Amino acid sequence: MTGHSTQEYVLFGVSKKIKVTTLYVTKVIYSVVIFMLQCGYEFNKSEFMEENQMDIWERMYEKAKDQYHPEKVSPFIYAHNVVCAIEAENGDIYTGFCIESCCGVMNICADRLAALNMYANSGQTRMKRFIAFRDSAPNGGESGMPCGACQEFLYQLNEANKDMEIMVNYEKRETVTLKELMPNWWGKERYAEAKSN
Repeated sequence: MTGHSTQEYVLFGVSKKIKVTTLYVTKVIYSVVIFMLQCGYEFNKSEFMEENQMDIWERMYEKAKDQYHPEKVSPFIYAHNVVCAIEAENGDIYTGFCIESCCGVMNICADRLAALNMYANSGQTRMKRFIAFRDSAPNGGESGMPCGACQEFLYQLNEANKDMEIMVNYEKRETVTLKELMPNWWGKERYAEAKSN
């Protein structure tokens, strides 16, 4: 950036013109960094670099893994024994964990909790990627598959979720889409009707 521009600012009713140059902007940035350091803010460059070198699946896995710590919440409720991470349409990652009670109707899977977390905190309903597991990453077969109720909920939440990638084998990066799991889903006609109205 070369050259400069003059901007007029009003502070406490006093108008002041400030010449904005490259040197001025650099000094402001430097002052902000020094202030943050003096306030105890720590820049962890290694963690920043490490996270940015991870692929999206690794970031999702790590965020979900943080939620894995099976525990008895009460004599009736057990939680955190299954975890899930969802990448929303805007790229944000939302997590959830399983909650099991002694009354099955009150149970909620990690998958739906992650989806509800996304909706409650951002209003988003579209998902791009999905990973769920217990104590280790999905490793093929039925490992990591959302249950039937969760598949249904994810499809009903947004029709576009039919194209979301569901992790089947983490090491091999094998995925399947929701529409592959539910090729003849019953709700397609209702979505079509909603579009035509």
